[in-house]
Order: sequence, then structure tokens, then C-alpha cells
Amino acid sequence: MELKRVVVTGLGALTPVGNDFESFWKSLLEGVSGADYITRFNPEKFQTRFACELKNFNVMDYLPGKEAQRMDPCAQYAMVTVMEALRDSGIVLDEVDKRRMGVIFGTGVGGFTSMMDSAYAFFSNDYTPRFSPYLLLKVLADMVTGYISLKFGLRGPAYVTSSACASAGNAIGDAMHLIQLGRADIILTGGTEASIVETAIGGFNSMRALSTRNDDPAHASRPFDVGRDGFVMGEGAATLVLEEMEHALARGAKIYAEIVGVGMSADAYNATAPNPNGSGAIDSMLQALEDAQIRPEEVDYINTHGTSTPLGDISECVAIQQVFGDHAQKLVLNSTKSMIGHLMGAAAAVESIAILLSMRDSIVHPTINVEQLDPKLPQNWNYALNNPVRREVNVGLTNSFGFGGHNVTLIYKKFVQ
Repeated sequence: MELKRVVVTGLGALTPVGNDFESFWKSLLEGVSGADYITRFNPEKFQTRFACELKNFNVMDYLPGKEAQRMDPCAQYAMVTVMEALRDSGIVLDEVDKRRMGVIFGTGVGGFTSMMDSAYAFFSNDYTPRFSPYLLLKVLADMVTGYISLKFGLRGPAYVTSSACASAGNAIGDAMHLIQLGRADIILTGGTEASIVETAIGGFNSMRALSTRNDDPAHASRPFDVGRDGFVMGEGAATLVLEEMEHALARGAKIYAEIVGVGMSADAYNATAPNPNGSGAIDSMLQALEDAQIRPEEVDYINTHGTSTPLGDISECVAIQQVFGDHAQKLVLNSTKSMIGHLMGAAAAVESIAILLSMRDSIVHPTINVEQLDPKLPQNWNYALNNPVRREVNVGLTNSFGFGGHNVTLIYKKFVQ
């Protein structure tokens, strides 16, 4: 069976450094940090008192009040980016077959905020059960795609993937495969996360996973730096419009790039720690390269998982060395998380947009906050430290790794008909 080609025709982003994809990209190129003290709740008693929250975002500016109130922020963020991506794609919904248009999103925790709010209300109200009839619809992760398909009348595949911080990678990979197999013409895909809540911050603190650099939040996310002490929680969403190539060409669509490869693997090593030898990440990258029919030396740029954890950054670089050998010195590597923190289930989608815009503009955004490269990492690699790198990007790769040992690699290629 000859697989169909899949291209990206629309983008949408809502991030801690920009509420649309162009402002997000501008901030990345300027090295803007989205980290600051938490405003969502009083963080005084927590070991970590900062995060990468959205800025100047009011959902009522995007959605009718009643519609927004029925959604958890996790679903709201996804909806806002879908609306932007549809506008950017130029798709006229009345002119496409909605039976062949779907929506697949990734999220790590779903409606965490609504569950927390309802629990607080219950315990502070003499245990009187006064729950919203929309509570379960807010909490259920699948309603992220449920509400999107309902709003736009999409009758194709609609579901949510959940594999912790690899969730959006799985969603994008699934969307690519379904279009390749001829099961859909268009799929809105990406990831969303809204988990800056007390239990998430407290839980990650107890695992010693978060940075505790409370005196200097803006410099806390520092992938590859010798002084890194954990990741910074982020929130937001991103959407990619994936479309079958001939369908996109027939309507004269703008094409950002072609998605050509996906690799998925499991570490089978530890619930939270990566295998130090990088075996799972190696498998994921090799699968993606084979799927894309691309040689390692053809890759120009890797947007790393790069969370700023002591073990994770080293394990990923070990894997990159094994897969790319001497070519690793010719790559540009960076970490978007150095500026926006870790968007967890949305990470692969946001970082995919960084790759696509690097292809468009021939520039790779910097990895900020690196004062001294960890001596355990290769010293002759180009990590785009603290400044953007001018580079033509024909092939870009992004890695995402999640608790549970989930690994996903996506490969994008500059579009040539």
C-alpha cells in the first residue's frame, strides 16, 4: 500500500511567552523567559514558588461565557489554539467533508484544575455535595477533543492520547498515520495542559523534580547547564493542522512542512528516571529516521526534550551521540523549555511549532540561561547557547519523553512537491 503524504497547513499556540504562534516565536528568538512567581494560588508553603503561567490571557476574549464556563482550562486552551490554527490554515469548514476531518490531542492530566476547585469547595462547605453538572465533563480528558468536534461539527477520528510528557507526540504521530492510511483528509492535532495547581506543584516537589531556584525564577530553567536543578512547570496548548498533501494542494493551502517520520518506544526501566544509556530514546529516534527514510546525516536540527533535569539532559545527549555519531557536531540543538518551561502533555506540539518556524525563517531559537555547560555533556556540540543560530533547516527532529518511560520522536522536512 502506498502511503499518502502528510503536510502541516496551520498553526496555533498559547504559551507562557506568547498568546499566538507569531508572538510565541518572536519571544523565543528574543530569549524571553516565561517563568515568574505563581499567581494562581498562594505558593508560600511550597518548595517551588514559581512557574511559567500564561500572561494576559482571558478566555472570555475568545469564547462565549457559557461555553467557556463548561470547560476546564485544559480544554479552553486547546480550543483557543484550534481556532487560531483553523484561521491560519484557510480551511473553509463548509467546503470540506467533515466526516473526513478529525481531532486528536494529547494531555497528561486533563481537567486537573476543575477537580481541585470542586474538592476545595466540598471541603470548605461543611462537606455539602454541591457539584456542578458539568464537573465530570470538565475533568474527563477526552472532552478536550469532544468539545472541539462538537463546536466545528467534525465527524472524523476524535480522541485523546495520554502518555505523560510524550502525549502530544503520540497524538501528532497518530494523526499522521491515520492520514497516511487514507482514514482522514485533515486532522487537528496537538497538546494541551493546565496543571499549575497545588497538587501538581506539591507532587513534583516531593519527587524532587522541580527547580527550587525561588530567588531567580527567570533563570531557573537551564537545560545543559551544570547548575540545573529540575524543570519548571508550564501551561498552554498548541495545534497543528495536518492535511493530506493532495487535499492541501487542491485548495491552494500554505504548507509549512511535511511530517515524514514518527518513532515510539518504551524504556521499560524506571517509572520516572530515564535509562542512563538512552536506550529508549535511541529506539525512538532510529524508528523515526527509518519511518522517514532519512539518514542521520540529513538532519539539521534537534529540538531536544531538554527539561533541565540532572539525569534527563545527559541521557538524551547520550542517545543523540549513539544515533548521530560524528554528525552530532554538525547539528544545532536547543531546548524550547528553557523559556516556556515544561508544558508536559503539550510539549511536543509547542516544540514542533518551533521547528516549523525555524524552517520557515532559517533561524533556530536559543537555549537560554546556560552559564556553564555541564562537563558531562559533549563540549563541541552547538546547543544554540543564549543566542539564536542562523541556519537553513531542511530536516528537524523533536524528542519527547514521559514518566512511565514513554518516548516519541517526530521528524519534519521542508516541503518539496
